[in-house]
Amino acid sequence: MAKPVEGQLPLRGDLAHIALAGRYFVPHYAVPQPRIVVAGGAVLRAAPREDADAARQLDGGFSFDVLDLQGDWAWGTCNGLEGPCGYVALSQLEALA
Repeated sequence: MAKPVEGQLPLRGDLAHIALAGRYFVPHYAVPQPRIVVAGGAVLRAAPREDADAARQLDGGFSFDVLDLQGDWAWGTCNGLEGPCGYVALSQLEALA
């Protein structure tokens, strides 16, 4: 199976979206935890740092599925398995009402 483009699928070397089980082998699979982007919007980044490359701007109210937490950052995906995936600052996400 061809390796997907980085940032396209919710797949890292150590973790993947549970729906990818059986398609890609990683040590852990995660069930997505849905969140909403805050009203001011958010930046989807390639790494959990403010100076990391911005992959996409997310509008307020946009759905983001969290798969992993790293300090003040959430790694997850937009649009389910279709991606893109990356890191969003936790301060830019809120729980579903």
